[in-house]
Amino acid sequence: MPSLTPEGGPELKFHNIIDGKLRTANEHHRVIDPRTEEPLWDVPVASSQELDDAVEAARRAFKTWKKSTVAERQAKISEVARCVNDNKELLSEILMKETGKSKLMAGIEVERTVVHFEYYTGVALEDELQYEDEKTTILATHVPIGVLGAISPWNFPLILSSIKVVSALATGNCVIIKPSPFTPYSLLKFCELAQSVLPPGVFQALNGGADLGERMTLHPGIDHISFTGTIAVGRRIMENCAKTFKKVILELAGNDAAIVCEDVDLSKVVPMVAAGALMHAGQVCVASKRVYVHEAIYDRFLDLLVEEVKKYAGDVDPTVPNAAGPISNKANYERVLSIIEDCKRNNHKIVTGGEVQSDKKGFWVAPTIVSNPPEDSLLVKEEQFGPIMPLLTWRDEDDVIARANSLDNAGLGASVWTPDAARAQRIARQLEAGSVWINQPELPHQGSYFGGWKLSGFSGELGKRGLLNYSNTQSLLIAK
Repeated sequence: MPSLTPEGGPELKFHNIIDGKLRTANEHHRVIDPRTEEPLWDVPVASSQELDDAVEAARRAFKTWKKSTVAERQAKISEVARCVNDNKELLSEILMKETGKSKLMAGIEVERTVVHFEYYTGVALEDELQYEDEKTTILATHVPIGVLGAISPWNFPLILSSIKVVSALATGNCVIIKPSPFTPYSLLKFCELAQSVLPPGVFQALNGGADLGERMTLHPGIDHISFTGTIAVGRRIMENCAKTFKKVILELAGNDAAIVCEDVDLSKVVPMVAAGALMHAGQVCVASKRVYVHEAIYDRFLDLLVEEVKKYAGDVDPTVPNAAGPISNKANYERVLSIIEDCKRNNHKIVTGGEVQSDKKGFWVAPTIVSNPPEDSLLVKEEQFGPIMPLLTWRDEDDVIARANSLDNAGLGASVWTPDAARAQRIARQLEAGSVWINQPELPHQGSYFGGWKLSGFSGELGKRGLLNYSNTQSLLIAK
């Protein structure tokens, strides 16, 4: 395997992928390793002409790819899964460098990418009988839309991109994907590796910033957009897509609430809640961002949680499995610090953490617990996307449900913790969120439709249901 250190030895090369070929560019940039603040590899920045070239190649490839059978597409998807699995070590090492993940977390990300592809080798949309009488049979069939423009986030660049790529491939669409400029490497390498098994133009990748994403959303040759990111950018994308009536999928903010009831087994639940909040330093779309604990167990829960988060202390060594890791980029690092400073300025009770580890390079923030901050505080109202846990008390079930539902940016996910199955479902069914996890940390599942409510998104992905958003449904009304 080539050296993964930019200095010395053979160096990894990264390219835009257009029409099955590696493409260099006149402009390049470098990403910063969040553990060390050292620059990584040169990566090309795609021009407007390269976007046009990719769209032309995708539209040409679509003429053939859309005619492929489900079985043919599933065979190609299976080959891509094997290709990713065969290159797990390479992709994991790249992920560790660009995101700051531990070796364990990076390996899990690659494994989950393989799982997403393998899932759709056995799941597809079939024709459906909608209606039938003595005169007419009405079938629904599902037709590919065309060229997908996929715009990916930086927190899980492979996992969250793989959802968009495999959904497009499974439904007969072609896809042009743009990674986040904070984490371009693993996705460009993934696309490069996939060219060995996919027809040219079916899956392409272009690196660039917000200007490239803007051009994709406005390009007349792109038929639909899938985006994961912030509410502000999602709103802009929706406005742009309206100009050409593009279909759009948006996964946006997730200020997820976790509701912990008084009857839980603390020895089991505290570690799982901590994991749900602090995995990848809290930089997870569906991480527990607001933890509501029943007042009867609050003090004991807090004491155990303080001990538990010590396991997530940052560590420069990426082989330490439980460390939360650094904040993945400077922009988010500064945002997280501003939230901590707001807590200090307003005298919120920081029980543990709150320190900036300034004695070493990298974007490190100690796992932080804030006890009972006001409901209207910045920490509670805004999605922190960092290792900061507001721990709040509740007494009345209706009241805590209302508080969990009170924010428009909290419609992506939630969790409920109680051994009482009927109570768990009663609470879960009243939460205004697209996915609710019961007695388990929040982790999207390939078989479960995933979409946000309110300001947390529009449309959705994953599961068999998600494929409908990558297809046009056509009704065939057949006279008997």
